[in-house]
Amino acid sequence: MMLIRMARPDDLDALVALARLADIGVTSLQADPAQLAERIERSQRTLRNELPRANQGYLFVLECSDTGQLVGTCSIESALGLHSPWYNYRVGKVIHASPSLNIYSSAETLFLSNDHTGSTEVCALFLHPDWRREHLGAMLSKCRFLFMAQHPERFANKVIAEMRGVADEQGRSPFWEALGRHFFTVDFAQADHLTGVGDKSVVAELMPKYPVYVDLLPAEARAVIGQVHEKTQPALAMLQEEGFRYQGYVDIFDAGPTVEAYLHEIRAVRHSRLWTVCEEKAAPSAHAQPWLLASTGLSDFRMTVKLLDAPHGVLPLDDDTAQMLGVREGDVLRAVPLHPPQDLSQVLP
Repeated sequence: MMLIRMARPDDLDALVALARLADIGVTSLQADPAQLAERIERSQRTLRNELPRANQGYLFVLECSDTGQLVGTCSIESALGLHSPWYNYRVGKVIHASPSLNIYSSAETLFLSNDHTGSTEVCALFLHPDWRREHLGAMLSKCRFLFMAQHPERFANKVIAEMRGVADEQGRSPFWEALGRHFFTVDFAQADHLTGVGDKSVVAELMPKYPVYVDLLPAEARAVIGQVHEKTQPALAMLQEEGFRYQGYVDIFDAGPTVEAYLHEIRAVRHSRLWTVCEEKAAPSAHAQPWLLASTGLSDFRMTVKLLDAPHGVLPLDDDTAQMLGVREGDVLRAVPLHPPQDLSQVLP
């Protein structure tokens, strides 16, 4: 069985090994032992309420409960831009018109923006290449929403995710080559690394402050604005399934899209509910669907996925699953179907 839990200090070596498998452009997961150790510590201190909102973050790991192997990770940043400025580009439009000359034209522009300051970010999603099967990617992505549903007071009203933009096999970003390199003379991989270790604001402050006219960029760069890397398409699809949408903001380095949703409108938040655990009397039917099952604790948060028939009043669990989640008969779990069901009566009381 597969289990999602909070990261612990003894997970460091496994997390470093995972990060080394990540491609250039997976900005929020760097194979830096010191940085990963700091993130684990910050997550633990956040759970203990020892940090201000500006510094709070949560780090989760996906573990094979049979072997103890860590095969994935993801995280939440509670509030962006309250400690150092958070930048992205807002795609806008300017109009040029001269009635006397009968000229009217519109031009797409990029405005350096801090509009997402204070928002919560879901980030650092990575699954070991050998484990990209079944429901594991969706489980890893959506665990964060059940956690936020149970503890909404810890997060902002708006939740965002920065998606990896287009780059070639060598990690070359057409957008960075056309714009960022002129103001910060390093290659994309180095700028990406600086972003991952917390220096994004330093790089951003060297970028042009005035609107960038998109028409002045090379065609190759224009074509990737708001586009996602092919390897990130599944992650984007999972967020879209939860209600995240592109609203015209892109990353300042690779122009990948930022998608966003209000916390209370995220599908897993809106449709999840608390169920009382009971002993499983019979095996699931052939029509059973995968459900996300999460404990209601904070530092002892645990989540798994299990095939279930639509619950009626109580949530039937076998002994192994109950033990793994740390619950017993009469306790409560937060649960929701892994994917949106056709019939909402399955999840709405």
